[in-house]
Amino acid sequence: MVGGLSGFFYAKSKKAIYTATTTFVLESPNKGGALGQYASMAALVGIDIGGKGDAGIFEGDNLQELYKSRKMIEATLLMPSESDSSIILLDRYLELSQAKDRWKERHPELLDIRFKAHNNANLQRAKDSILNQATIEINKNNLVIDKLDAKLSIVKVDVKSEDEVFSKEFNESLVYQVNKFYVETKTKKALENVSVLQRKTDSVRAEMNRNISVAAFTIDATPNLNPTRQAQRLVPTQRSQVSAETNKAILAELVKNLEIAKLGLLQESPLIQKVDEPIYPLEKKAIGNLKGILLGAFISGFLIVFFLLIRKLFIGIMNQA
Repeated sequence: MVGGLSGFFYAKSKKAIYTATTTFVLESPNKGGALGQYASMAALVGIDIGGKGDAGIFEGDNLQELYKSRKMIEATLLMPSESDSSIILLDRYLELSQAKDRWKERHPELLDIRFKAHNNANLQRAKDSILNQATIEINKNNLVIDKLDAKLSIVKVDVKSEDEVFSKEFNESLVYQVNKFYVETKTKKALENVSVLQRKTDSVRAEMNRNISVAAFTIDATPNLNPTRQAQRLVPTQRSQVSAETNKAILAELVKNLEIAKLGLLQESPLIQKVDEPIYPLEKKAIGNLKGILLGAFISGFLIVFFLLIRKLFIGIMNQA
């Protein structure tokens, strides 16, 4: 009876756990084929368009570790709550963990911390400490990153907590943050290549246009030239025409490489394709009252039987002695 009652009150006091789940497929674009052939050509002029393929910095366990990283979790905690834009997700977590209630009793100065703004030196240190501690606790108690199958590239992100809203919003925000970081990192090299090629193309085109203009201006400047002074017109004109033809050939190659680089950039997207997203109501796990009574009675019964057996064994040994 004592065990059953203990189990009943435990079940009543234990809050339900809500689990928000997102599954997604990690895209791994194939950079071989024709793009790989053009990449070799572009490499001859010192341009890397990323067409030779690579292992992928976010493939396998790397992506899972990225989800658990302090940078990603802290950035997620500082995002505004979707249901209440006046607070951030960290405020929801502190309310969930009852941290602010403890601060009121022990460290009331921590209540003045503004997590979205710069604080003075003392509060800034405390702010970093709170964020770091929240990251550790979330990694340990709330966040589960796994693959549905070792042979598949489908990744599953679970966020578990006693607050249904926090579980859903933190899950969605974390996936958004990682996806954003993934896009910026994976396309950074390709964007730099496009930017360099675009600048070179614009520079060569401007120089070619200038040479064409010089040739035209030279002819206009000498409309009635003395036949014995043809060098005054021919030399500058021919020099500008040769430079224009040279720049035209260079421009053609640069434009081709620029389009290939843009194609390589396009091949980096989409990077993460969601399969399932969390929706209300979330999966809920709680200990029912009946289950709590039965579990408490079973555990207490097992302990009583174990105690009685040990007691009987001890009495038997004492009687023999």
